[in-house]
Amino acid sequence: MPRSVNHVASKARRKKILKLTRGYFGARKNVWTVAKNTWEKGLTYAYRDRKNKKRNFRALWIQRINAAARLEGISYSKLMGGLHKAGIEINRKVLADLAMNHPEAFKAVVAKAKAA
Repeated sequence: MPRSVNHVASKARRKKILKLTRGYFGARKNVWTVAKNTWEKGLTYAYRDRKNKKRNFRALWIQRINAAARLEGISYSKLMGGLHKAGIEINRKVLADLAMNHPEAFKAVVAKAKAA
């Protein structure tokens, strides 16, 4: 009896991966084993960098808050300590946005933190 191979399914599976690797350089786009390895590695990078993105944005917000706070004559750590003592619960993302786009509102927040 001849060997039965489900070529339709296996070809579809390969085609799906090769479609996902379109635009890659060299053999990475059209050689099955290379394309599969590249695609799998890309998934691990994507997973890792979704975590790193959060880390990087938090660092950026802290830098922006620190720069704006120093223009007001207070350091980042003193500002955050003052906000905590004053009971002002405002996250770093919003605080950085205030520092960048609404300097007057940021000055008011800094004044409250200094008073506490």
